Order: sequence, then structure tokens, then C-alpha cells
Amino acid sequence: MTIYQNLIAGEWVGSDATKNINPSDTNEVVGLYADGTAEDTRNAIAAAKAAFPAWSRSGIWERHVILKKAGDEIMARKDELGALLAREEGKTLPEAIGETIRASQIFEFFAGEALRLAGEVIPSVRPNIGVEITRDPLGVIGIITPWNFPIAIPAWKIAPALCYGNTIVFKPAELVPGCSWAIVDILHRAGLPKGVLNLVMGKGSLVGQAMLDSPDVTGITFTGSTGTGRRVASASIEHNRKFQLEMGGKNPMVVLDDADLAVAVEAAANSGFFSTGQRCTASSRLIVTEGIHDKFVAALTEKLKTLVVDNAMKTGTHIGPVVDEKQLKTDTDYIEIGRKEGAKLAFGGELITRETPGFYLQPTLFTEATNQMRISREEIFGPVVSLIRVKDYEEALATANDTPFGLSAGIATTSLKHATHFKRNSEAGMVMVNLPTAGVDFHVPFGGRKGSSYGPREQGKYAAEFYTSVKTAYTLA
Repeated sequence: MTIYQNLIAGEWVGSDATKNINPSDTNEVVGLYADGTAEDTRNAIAAAKAAFPAWSRSGIWERHVILKKAGDEIMARKDELGALLAREEGKTLPEAIGETIRASQIFEFFAGEALRLAGEVIPSVRPNIGVEITRDPLGVIGIITPWNFPIAIPAWKIAPALCYGNTIVFKPAELVPGCSWAIVDILHRAGLPKGVLNLVMGKGSLVGQAMLDSPDVTGITFTGSTGTGRRVASASIEHNRKFQLEMGGKNPMVVLDDADLAVAVEAAANSGFFSTGQRCTASSRLIVTEGIHDKFVAALTEKLKTLVVDNAMKTGTHIGPVVDEKQLKTDTDYIEIGRKEGAKLAFGGELITRETPGFYLQPTLFTEATNQMRISREEIFGPVVSLIRVKDYEEALATANDTPFGLSAGIATTSLKHATHFKRNSEAGMVMVNLPTAGVDFHVPFGGRKGSSYGPREQGKYAAEFYTSVKTAYTLA
């Protein structure tokens, strides 16, 4: 098979390779992808540093054209790239195509932002002196992305980094190199100068660590586990480096007595179980008030019975496989923990056999859970949801906020009073009313509070806060 190589200083560089396995059919090798080294990473950083002076002063039209060309090609190839995503990550084909479209939209947005770069000219308090406030590119950006959104998250980090004139060393998750390689190939052919965008696929212990150790990496944007995020922060502080972290979530979905039952069930099922629950914005805690509790549990259980778990590429599949064997073991371990903690296994929790060998798990719902149980406090990152009964709205809000995380939160209610109060008092960075907690538009800020996020928001015009540095300049008239 062809080995998909790393891109360093504008050249495709060979190395040892690892297999990219399809979690829907473990007999299928999606491709062979380079397994980069620390030396590859250091070479990529040197190339990005050398390319920075010219790229940081490049014209806005050049950046616009390259980003627009990339967005157009991703959209034109959405079915092909969506199929690649579904095969390597296990997301259903419709979800995968939707994510690919979102990646295209992100590049389109930042192609436009490249033409809207602006600053301020204001008078000084001193006579005959002018003040200019502008934004400069940050420098060499290290980008580290997770496996659960293998095309959208690389897009929303790479596009603004290039838009604002930075150069890049990009390390995707080891499990899903295919979509990342495709994006880099598209940008490379779109006309990026050598060294502006460098791809080093490989192990975090080698590639990621080399990025953290380098004083020439001036900013790192990371999405992944809380533990690794802390390592990124610690290493970055040592180098006085700017860093941005998107980490875990244990997101609540509150269901009040006055909720529209059908709306609440649809939002809860989508939030907790679609994408196999492998979303940092997934609602893995359902907090339901007493009056609607029994009806909601019955309706949600009936909904779960209709969801088809199967090969991600198969028509009619609602939920694909878990991404790999390690994550599957984590999920099943937590199911056992939930049983031992005294929660009631109301639905699912069993491994499933399908036509093709894969990591198939039934969507799993625990009822009679408490907010102190591990299954209610720790991020599982799978289709495992705990349901907590509460007395009223006040207890629901307090329970929703009682978590070390703060990424996303939702509420199902027909009460404008409660919806408004929840939006104002939820301790989450993103709040949804009568909608799934997962799913954020490409042009709005993404990020959370507490243990979920650190640093400026991602996406939209707010991305400039991370990828640029503000400069204030004075001129005597």
C-alpha cells in the first residue's frame, strides 16, 4: 500500500508507517500513514520558523485565495472525504459528510476574514501624537488535534492560524491521520509556500513532546484529554509560550416538568448518543425533574430501542462503532462501575456483533444515578449516559453546575422564565435551549469554563485573540 508521508519544508518525507484501521471493520486497513520522529518534528519547527518572516508579511489576497481554494476543494470532495472520515473514525456517513461540509465552511469563513483584517487609529491624550493599534501574527503555532472530529477541529485551528499570518507544525491524533493528511495535501496544492504548513504524524510521546520542548514554538493550540492539557500548560509556561486548551466535559441536559416531551427526548438522544457519545459537548448527564421523570425515561428508552448500531458506512445506521478497542474497554469499565455504584441499567450496556468485526456497543442509559457517582462526574467519552432525578428547577440548576467541567449545557423547557434564568446562571461556556448540547455553528465562538477550557475562544472572529498579538504604536505628527 502507498505510505502517506509527512510534509516538512514543502516536501513529502518518508518514514516508518502505521496502519489506520477501520473501527467498523477491523479487517480493513484504511491506509498506511507515516510515523514521525522527534527529529522530524524539530525539522518541521525549523522550517516553520524559516518561513514565518515572509508569510507573516504576505498579502491578504494571497491568503484569501489559498484558504478559499482549500474550502472549495473540500466541499467538492465532501462525499469522498466524508467516507474517509467514517471509515477511519466510525462516525456515520451522514454525520461524517456533515463534518466535512463544516470544515469547508470554516475555510470559507477565514478566507473572508483575511480580507477583513483591521486595526484602530486613535488620538493620544498628548497633542500631535497618533496611536495605531494593530494585530501581529504570533509566530510558529503548534497544533495538536484529537480523534473525534478529524476534519473539523484541524480546520478550525489551521484556517485562522494561516489567515492571521502564522506558520504551523501540525500533529493529528494517531488514530485518525487520514483526514488530516487530506487537508494538508489540499492546502499544499492550493499554493502555500514551503514551510508554512508542516505535518508530522506520529506518537504524542515523540512528536507532541518535541513540540512542547521547543522554544521556537510560540503558541500551542490543543484539544484533547484533561491530563495531556495540563502537560501542555506546564511545558508552555516554562517557555513563556501562549497556549490554548480545549479539554473535557461532563455536560448536563436539564429536563423540566413543562418540557415538550418529544423535543426533550430528541435533544437528549442526540446529545448523549449520536457520534457514539464521542463528543466533548455530549450530554452524558440528564437531570430530570420529578413530574416528568417517569414519562421521560419511558419515552427515551423507546427512542433508544429504535436506534440502529452498525457499520458507519451502512445506510440506516444511527450510531457507529466506538473508535478503538482501548476506548471500548473504557466504556465497558464505566458501565461496570455504574452497576457497582448502584445506578440502574435501564437500557443497553452490551457489546454487539455485526456482519463486520468492529467495536460495537449498545447505547447505555443508567437511571437512579446521583451526581456524586463516578459515572456522573468523570468524562467517559462513549455512549453512556446517567440520569439524575431532582425535585425542581432550583435543584436541577445546582446539580448541573456541580461539576469540575463547564463546556456545554442544555435545558428542555417551555418556560421563558426558566430558559432565561438558565442561560444567565449556567456555569458553561455554551448553553442550548430545547436543542442538543452538541453542534455549534462555524462562525461563533467555541469554548468552556472551569476544567473544560483555557485561553481565548476558538472559531469565528474570536480566533484572532489567540492567533495574534496586539501591538500599540505611537507616532509624533
